[in-house]
Amino acid sequence: MSAPGRADDLAVSIRIAEPALAARLAALLEQTPGLRIAAPGEPGDLVLSPADISEGGFAQPLTPRERDVIALLAEGLSNKAIAGRLGISPDTAKFHVGRLIDKLDATGRTDAVAHAARRGIIHL
Repeated sequence: MSAPGRADDLAVSIRIAEPALAARLAALLEQTPGLRIAAPGEPGDLVLSPADISEGGFAQPLTPRERDVIALLAEGLSNKAIAGRLGISPDTAKFHVGRLIDKLDATGRTDAVAHAARRGIIHL
């Protein structure tokens, strides 16, 4: 997976146990100017490991319920409407929205939807 590059290119070390995923990542990264895949055993300037490529790049992946809630937020629903759709209390919906805002490091509901869309969690 090592690609020749310039000495000042950023060396990326891929440490992923699944060979197919590692190969796909390497193929994508090799096309990026300024990056090269580090040779086996070579220390990388940047290391990709499973923790680094968790869902959408988030330290805390979203739960299935949070995925439901963010999809409904993207539709513009209020906490009360989200609660009605999911069969939960408005307080529980409010809790889920708050957790989403925290997990997505967003400033509010709209920003949470924007973050989720940019990271491919939802498609607008």
